[in-house]
Amino acid sequence: MPLIAFAVAAYVAGLILGFGHAFILAGVAVCVTLLVAAHRRAPTIAALAVVGAAGILVAHWTERTETACRARALALHQWDATIDDAAAPGAFVTARLHLAGCTVTAALAVERGSAHAGAAVVVRGAAIESARGITIRHASLAFESHGSALIALRARAGTAIDSVFRSDAPLVRALLIADTRSLDPALRDRYAAAGIVHMLSISGLHVAIIAMAMLLVFQALRLPRAAATIATLGVTALYIAMIGAPPPALRSGVMLGIAALTRLAQRPASTWAALALGAAIPLVTPRTALDVGYQLSIIGMASLIAGSALVRKWITPRLDGIRAELAGVALVSLVATLASAPLTAWRFGRLSLIAPITNVIATPVIAVAQPALFLAMLASPALPVARFLADAVHPMLALLDLIASLGARVPFGSLAVAPTLAAAILLGVASAAFLTACVSDFPSRPLIAAVGALTLVAWLPFAPTPSHGVELHVIDVGQGDAIALRTPRGRWVLFDAGRAWRGGDAGRSTVIPYLRRYGGDVVAFVLSHPHADHVGGAASVLRALHPAEYWDGAFAGGSEPYRASLVMAQSVGVEWHRAHPGDTLRVDGVTISVLAPDSAWMSTLDDPNEASLVALVQYGVVRFLLVGDAERGEERWLLAHDSTVLHADVLKVGHHGSITSTTTPFLAAVHPRVAVVSVGAGNSYGHPSEVVLRELAASGAMVLRTDREGSIVISTDGRTLNVEDAGDRWTLSPAS
Repeated sequence: MPLIAFAVAAYVAGLILGFGHAFILAGVAVCVTLLVAAHRRAPTIAALAVVGAAGILVAHWTERTETACRARALALHQWDATIDDAAAPGAFVTARLHLAGCTVTAALAVERGSAHAGAAVVVRGAAIESARGITIRHASLAFESHGSALIALRARAGTAIDSVFRSDAPLVRALLIADTRSLDPALRDRYAAAGIVHMLSISGLHVAIIAMAMLLVFQALRLPRAAATIATLGVTALYIAMIGAPPPALRSGVMLGIAALTRLAQRPASTWAALALGAAIPLVTPRTALDVGYQLSIIGMASLIAGSALVRKWITPRLDGIRAELAGVALVSLVATLASAPLTAWRFGRLSLIAPITNVIATPVIAVAQPALFLAMLASPALPVARFLADAVHPMLALLDLIASLGARVPFGSLAVAPTLAAAILLGVASAAFLTACVSDFPSRPLIAAVGALTLVAWLPFAPTPSHGVELHVIDVGQGDAIALRTPRGRWVLFDAGRAWRGGDAGRSTVIPYLRRYGGDVVAFVLSHPHADHVGGAASVLRALHPAEYWDGAFAGGSEPYRASLVMAQSVGVEWHRAHPGDTLRVDGVTISVLAPDSAWMSTLDDPNEASLVALVQYGVVRFLLVGDAERGEERWLLAHDSTVLHADVLKVGHHGSITSTTTPFLAAVHPRVAVVSVGAGNSYGHPSEVVLRELAASGAMVLRTDREGSIVISTDGRTLNVEDAGDRWTLSPAS
């Protein structure tokens, strides 16, 4: 392995430690490395320690620069910005604020004005600090110019994909333009279980396939080899720019460029050196080192190189012909699966044992489908031609989904895991040691290091850390609800458990791994109403987490998942409790009061939505109102019964933002500072309603949506609200 590869690895490790504020660990690592270098009289090792220390210092300098730029932005009330997504009242979009000499990432809670993706706008509003930049509340937008052509091009590509591919559009958006927001959680879950979830986002594989297809096209047009290569690199660069230049695609583009140039120059180049240059993106943008896609891309390519080395050692001398080819592909896939297991376990909560097989089968399918998808998107101006191509490639997408479905159904083919951060770091050390052993002539030492790290994981205590406050986790389960309340002692009260589908449910795929990742017992499960998108995962949750109580509004007649949850509660000894208005559950200083449904009111109903269990959660002076799918009728009942009790700082918006809920009088009584919509991306119901979003924005509430931001966490010490979504975090002023 060339020195440049070690240098880039040391620099990236320094950045990760620096951004993680692990300065003590970083200092110990640098000192130990310098001592080893002095003992062995190895100046190269000492130089690598210095490079790692430089990464730590760059991370520190980057954070100081960002802090200074953020402070300047916070002092303003008007900003020039470029928005990343189409914006309208009620939207919550990302933007880049342009200040003299620096740029700040901001989240805009849009109250007035609209603009298309990529537009340059003037933003006015009230700025508060967040983890990734700033959040601007009550934002009003004034359109200035068309702004970023590339962002607008990506948005138009998404619109073209929707028009051309129709029902396949969510999957094609992921495969072509790295937009995974509209993917069904059920689809994501089976791909994760099958070990091919990495294929749902742009990676080096996708870029390489498109580049190879374009090279074949240019060669078929009889362009000279040099001209065909240069044209291919140009088209590939344009494609990478169009999708927003994600780090995995940039890495692949750099490696393809190096490979093409060395072929033209007829000069050999080390694959490790090419990977190091492709992985050197953090030299320009240091925070790339923290990007999960970047990390998976680097691990995947390193696994390919290391696996190929093992093939040359073990397979080539012993086998030949088709047996050697199959054994080699299987071995490389196994190495990639083992090396990437820590990151996939941390990111997706799954450890797929079937992945080495499914990847071997699925990769040729992607290799055929990806170029056809690209051509269909390019042909979108000629819609009949584009749809013909889309229909032609549909069987390939169906085959890919079949591979995922069959792989997910293999008994013990995958394990649901929820590693702590410490366990994930130790598993990462084991992964790095394993890859080193694959390419080393003396693999015993790195293998000992890998075994040592795995041993520590096995004995690592998994006791939860108390949160010292209350946290409301609105878990992204797609079209449905699953809301987890974490108490100051790290225990949980779970409201709803998401939906079910053939062969799985959100409880098993999302809720259980999510709660186990944090740790802590589930004290109670509270069901808002028996519709399948709220109770679908309940049986799995009850079986796996054994809450002490099951609170239920007990609407007469329910879905099959509801009956399954009652049977499961009885079989595992969970006490069922019929909830009435006035009932109270107190857990670790948190008070949960039931406001509805009333038995007399419920006896007149035939719609479970109107019989939703409405709960008011109070900690200190902060109040959360959880209304399930309550509609106009139940809102009127609540207002007539006692409108004064409805005021809340945080509202879980009723019925996924449907026009049937969140009436003007009800919203006026609640008057929330934050409104959270739990909703599935691209759902067929049209949720959330634009009218409701405008009403929420006009009321002064910050509107957050799980289909845009993913899982949302709102925490409080009893006075101040902290909001976290998509890795960002900010604080709202204390409640009055």
